[in-house]
Amino acid sequence: SLTPVKTQRSTMISRSLVLKAAAFLAVTLSIAPSSVHAAAALIDSATKIQFDDTLGGLSLFGVGVRKKGPIKVYSVGMYSDDETKASISSIPKSNKDGALSTLRTSLKSATATTFLLKMNFKVGAEKMAAAIAESVAPRTSDKAAVETLKKLILDGVATKGAATPGTVLRFDCSSETGVKVSVDGKEIGAAPGLCEAFCDVYLDDKAVSPALRNSCVENCCS
Repeated sequence: SLTPVKTQRSTMISRSLVLKAAAFLAVTLSIAPSSVHAAAALIDSATKIQFDDTLGGLSLFGVGVRKKGPIKVYSVGMYSDDETKASISSIPKSNKDGALSTLRTSLKSATATTFLLKMNFKVGAEKMAAAIAESVAPRTSDKAAVETLKKLILDGVATKGAATPGTVLRFDCSSETGVKVSVDGKEIGAAPGLCEAFCDVYLDDKAVSPALRNSCVENCCS
């Protein structure tokens, strides 16, 4: 009878297809770019505020909450370029200090880094501007630039009276322009020379949002 032969041949063909599919999958995974370590869209667990996975061509690294005592003031998301992402993608999550140190170093030469603040609690314009300026001040010697930053934030938020829940403050950092301030999509201006200091507000050992530091490591390291 020819039936057993046909069955055997059919089985061999099926196995061959399965093996080819497995091989293709293995190759696909092996050549996948380091971006697999990048964060997809994330939700800050503390405030339930969501951040998109990309912003103006930059990738989301992590999110975290800024607290003042028990008050969850705002959520912050950090975005930067692919080169910066690649610099920490192979570092194990267990090496948190090493990853954050490398991240801070890489950001110095990044084409752009953005910190997106989404308000969760109402804060007056003057108080919001002062709080951010006071965080930047100890991390730089350029006091004039800090005052410029403070005024930009104040001017941007004052137009709506206060930084109410849902207000979005965007800080675009680069070595060329310093820190560019936008409020609810409207660009206010730039404070020169504060890029590194502003990044350190969120990433150094005394960062204002430890949750953001942890999230960057968790989502971008191996």
